[in-house]
Amino acid sequence: MCSPDGNQIMQWVRKQTVDLAQKKLFRKAIAITLIGNILLAITKALVAYLSGSVAVYADAANSVSDVIYSIMLAWGLWVSQQPADHNHPQGHLRFEPIVGMLVTFSMAFAGFEAARVAITRLFAGGMAIAPGLPTIVLLVSAFVKLLMFLYVRKIARSLHSPALRSVSRDNLADVAASAAAFLGAGLSSFVHPLLDPLGGLLVSAWIFKNAYDAGRENFAHLTGAGTSKEQCEHFVAIARAVAGVDDVHHLMTEYVGPKLVLDMHVNVDGHLTLNESHAIADQVIEALESLPDVDRAYVHVEPNGWQ
Repeated sequence: MCSPDGNQIMQWVRKQTVDLAQKKLFRKAIAITLIGNILLAITKALVAYLSGSVAVYADAANSVSDVIYSIMLAWGLWVSQQPADHNHPQGHLRFEPIVGMLVTFSMAFAGFEAARVAITRLFAGGMAIAPGLPTIVLLVSAFVKLLMFLYVRKIARSLHSPALRSVSRDNLADVAASAAAFLGAGLSSFVHPLLDPLGGLLVSAWIFKNAYDAGRENFAHLTGAGTSKEQCEHFVAIARAVAGVDDVHHLMTEYVGPKLVLDMHVNVDGHLTLNESHAIADQVIEALESLPDVDRAYVHVEPNGWQ
């Protein structure tokens, strides 16, 4: 690109296009997640207050944490979808795993609160919960979360979004958590009162497990972890399939946000012109950056025999 006087214009910010269809799907996923979690949190909190069920309280705490992470997720995904600017010349994708870590802390707090109340009630001898509204609410909650899981997973797959995949997994985990709370509250009247706080402990353990899984994934994305050997081999195969590429002898991958940055060295015929070599590099870059997991690729061209 040149200025009117013929001088080369320096490019300070990467070129990015906004996919309006993709943004629309993100908004749909966020809306269903936020609205669903708010309704479930309010309902379960009221039922826990009226019934005194620790299992329902634990599940309500989980839903409150889901509301908090839904709000943070909405903000994080909105920011991450913004085009590059002078403050963030490579884009804003790094915001997504940052929000993911905040979600992890929110889940961990919900697990702690659920465990605290369950342990207190456990040492107090438990309390029999009369069947009825508490068990019905937990059963309906499991069903609603199952529908949310199926809906968000479908969008996550179409967008190849790790953040939405985490949300769908959390929804599925909530199905199991509500089921555990349902069993604890429902059986406390028929088997033993301690089953209600035990159900609450089971819910808290499930929350901690999902918080650990989410934290591990997002921590890896924040600290520049690379991808698997199998996916690296796939990237190399794609580059080698480009006409003019004789070999690939260097590849390093790094997560920048939820997507990868690739640093690759390819070998070509050393007698090619600079323009020909550059065209080959552009084809490799285009092939790699068309992949849903790749944000950008840097390709260095070297003559055959160089390592």
